[in-house]
Amino acid sequence: MSNLTLFQQDLPDYLREVEVDDMTKALAGGGAGSKRISVRGGVFRLIVNVEEIAKNENRAMNIVIVNGARKVGRTFYAGTYDPSAPSAPDCWSADGEKPDENARNPQHSSCADCPQNIKGSGQGGGRACRYKQRLAVVLADDVNGDVYGLELAATSIFGNSTDLNKMPFQQYAKYVGAQGKNINTLVTEMRLDSDSATPKLTFKPVKFLERHEWQAVVAKGDTDSAKQAATLFFPKYEEKSEAKEAAEEEPKKRASKKQEPTSKGDLGSIMNKWISDDE
Repeated sequence: MSNLTLFQQDLPDYLREVEVDDMTKALAGGGAGSKRISVRGGVFRLIVNVEEIAKNENRAMNIVIVNGARKVGRTFYAGTYDPSAPSAPDCWSADGEKPDENARNPQHSSCADCPQNIKGSGQGGGRACRYKQRLAVVLADDVNGDVYGLELAATSIFGNSTDLNKMPFQQYAKYVGAQGKNINTLVTEMRLDSDSATPKLTFKPVKFLERHEWQAVVAKGDTDSAKQAATLFFPKYEEKSEAKEAAEEEPKKRASKKQEPTSKGDLGSIMNKWISDDE
C-alpha cells in the first residue's frame, strides 16, 4: 500500500469530518516524563526512572504520537555528554529562541546569535548546541497503556527525503498535515536508518486508527504525563556544598530496598513483546 493510497482511499468514515488540530499544524510548521523510549547502540530501549528495563532489537517500531513539542529546543554541554550518566546541560532552551531561566550557564541571550550555534563550533564540524524535539507516544498495540517520551535529534528532525517511506520527522508531519489529517489518527512506523553512521529515525504512516483507538489516543494526549513527556525541561541547577552532599549521601547508604520503577500491571502486556535485559 502506498502512502497516497492510505490517505485517499483508506480513510475511515469518522475521520472525514475531523479537521487538522493545533498539534499537527504546529509540528508540521517546523515550529520529562519518567518513561521514555531511547535509541542507543542501534536498539530501541525502554527506560523507566532512568533505568533500562527492556529493549527491542527490531529495526522498526510502531507508535502513535499523542502529543509533541510545538517548537524545536536546544541543549548545550560544555563537556562531553555521557549517556550512561545523564545530567542537565549547561545551557538549554525549550523554544529554541532564548536560554531557559533554569539554565545554569547561559551562553547568549539569543539562540540564533549564540556562538555555540555556529557551524563548526561542535565536534565533527557540527554545532556545539544541539537541536532536540520531544514527542509523547504510546505503543501502537497498547494505545490505552503508558505514555513514553521520545527525544529526536537533528538528524531525525530535519531533511527532505525522496522516499516517502523514510521521512525525517518534520517532513513526515508536514506530509500528514498536507493530506488534511491529524498525526494522532495514524499508526506511525519509526525506523532506524541502517545507512546512517549515527542513530537516526525515519517515519512513515502505516494505517488509520479505529474510532475507539483514536478516542483513547485523544484522551491520552491531554493527560499531564503526555504534556510532560512532550516538554523539554531540566530542573534549576543548584551548587551543593560539601556538607549538604554528605548529608544527602547518608540516607542513601541506609537504603536497602530497591524500589520498582513502575507497577508490573502497567507494563505487563508490553513486556511480553520486549526482550528483557536479564535474558
